[in-house]
Amino acid sequence: MENRLRRIIHVDMDAFYASVEQRDDPSLRGRPVAVGGDPGRRGVVAAASYEARAFGVRSAMPMARALRLCPGLVVVRPDFRRYREASQRILAIFRSCTPLVEPLSLDEAYLDVTDNLWGEPLATRVAQELKARIRSELALSASAGVAPNKFLAKIASGWDKPDGLTVISPGRVERFLAELPIDALWGVGPVTARKLRAVGIARLVDVRAADAALLRRVLGGHAERIRRLSYGDDPRPVEPNRPAKSSSCENTYAQDLVDGALVRREIEAMARRVADWLRRRSLAARTVTIKVRYADFTTVTRSRTAARATGDAGQIVACALALLARTETGRRPVRLLGVGVHGLLADDPGLAGPEPLPFGS
Repeated sequence: MENRLRRIIHVDMDAFYASVEQRDDPSLRGRPVAVGGDPGRRGVVAAASYEARAFGVRSAMPMARALRLCPGLVVVRPDFRRYREASQRILAIFRSCTPLVEPLSLDEAYLDVTDNLWGEPLATRVAQELKARIRSELALSASAGVAPNKFLAKIASGWDKPDGLTVISPGRVERFLAELPIDALWGVGPVTARKLRAVGIARLVDVRAADAALLRRVLGGHAERIRRLSYGDDPRPVEPNRPAKSSSCENTYAQDLVDGALVRREIEAMARRVADWLRRRSLAARTVTIKVRYADFTTVTRSRTAARATGDAGQIVACALALLARTETGRRPVRLLGVGVHGLLADDPGLAGPEPLPFGS
C-alpha cells in the first residue's frame, strides 16, 4: 500500500504509572505524584503526574532532586503487576479495532487502521473511539496522533498532552514538518541539536538543504534516515509481532563504586544476565554496549559490533570488560552501570560458524 494512503495512529497513555496510582488511590488525585525508587537509595523517577510536572519533575530524574523541586511530592513505589494488567486491557481495546497493533512499551503502541474491524473509514473517529473506550473501561486518559506514517503519528501524539488528539492529514504534512525543531526527532539529543544549530540547522526542514558530508559528520549513520524524515518519508509498516531488537540491564548504586575490581564484577554479572536472556530466547547479538554514569552525572557509553552474532556468555562478558577498560572506572566514582546487547538474531549454530567472534579483542 502506498505510504500516503496509510492511516496510522500512535496512542500514548498520559503519565501512565502515576495515573494508575491516582486512579486506584483517591487520596492521590490532584496531588503531585512520582512513581519510582527510594530517594535515600538514589532512586529515580519512573513517572510523574502532571501535577508534579508543573514543578519540573520529570522521568529519569533522581528522586532526591524531584523532592527538592516539589517538597509536597508523594513518592509511590511502582507496582508493575497492576501496570501490566492495565496495559493488557488497553491492548485488547486496540485489537478489537485492528490486528495491526505494534506495542512499543506498556503505555504506547502504533495501530494501522487503514482497514479496520470497526469498518470506520476515518482514522480520526477511530482515535476518538479508542480514547473514549480507554476512559470508559479503565478510567485513564490517553493522547493520540493520527498521520500517514509512524514518524508523524508519534510526534503528533505528544503535541497536545494530556488527553490530546492531533491529526496530520496528508495535505497538512508539509505545514507540520515546517514547525518541527530539529530536536523533536527521537535520537537527536541536546548535544547533537547544539551541533546542528551551530551549522544552521535549527528546524527539521533545514536538513533538506544541508550538505550531505556535513550531515554525515554530525549525525553519522543516522544522516540519511533524518534526511528522509525531513520530507516526511517513513515507509516502516506497523509490525504486530515486532521481534526484540535489544536487551539491557542496569543498576544505580546507593553508594558510589570506587573499587575498580568491584566495578568489573558488577559488569560481569550484568553481562551474564543479558547473555542468559539471550539463551532463554535462542537469540544471539552482534553488538555489546556498556553504560557508565559517574558521580557527577557524566554518562559515557562504549560499544563494539562483531561481524557475526554470538550468544556465548564468555564472549559477551569478555567484550563488556574490554569496553569497561576504555572508561575511567577505578579512577572516578561510579553511580550507575549498565550492559546491553543489540543487533539480535536467531542463534543458529549452523549459520554462526566455528570460529569465535572478535568481541574480546
